[in-house]
Amino acid sequence: MAAMTNELSLSFRAAQRADIPAIVALVESAYRGDASRVGWTTEADLLDGQRIDPEGVAADIERAGSQVLLTEQDGILLACCHIERKGDFGYFGMFAVQPGRQGGGLGRAVLAEAERRLRDDLHCREVRMTVIDVRDDLIAWYERRGYRRTGEHAPFPYGDERFGIPKRDDLRFEWLSKPLSEEHAA
Repeated sequence: MAAMTNELSLSFRAAQRADIPAIVALVESAYRGDASRVGWTTEADLLDGQRIDPEGVAADIERAGSQVLLTEQDGILLACCHIERKGDFGYFGMFAVQPGRQGGGLGRAVLAEAERRLRDDLHCREVRMTVIDVRDDLIAWYERRGYRRTGEHAPFPYGDERFGIPKRDDLRFEWLSKPLSEEHAA
């Protein structure tokens, strides 16, 4: 089911298996290699290798309570993210915006739609995500949107090349969270 936002005339829809190659290409372009340096979300100085793989995307699409949300304009894939109900909270991840479209409000629109779906469709009262904790600019962006650092950390999966090849030995994830009640809705 497509939803529209007037401000950018975007359509949102749940991904299907046929979308997997385009999703992988989008996420890789936003985070890895020289192409990712066009945008501000690049991890090219932190990690080489892949960011995601088709099998992981397929699992996210097919798992109950999970959705890969696509954002399109005139049939062109501009952004994606993964949302999922995990027990008593909603998870947000795999967020990618075409590098050349970053910084213009598209990411804010995608995040708002993801939060709305987590709250209204998956009945989550809180959203949580992990961010590599040395990504100060990215964490600040989320903080401006109501997220808070929890102080909880998770190790980076060193040695598992499905998540990339680290260029430094101090990477770890920090959990961020935000309430999704009506008064806190984006």
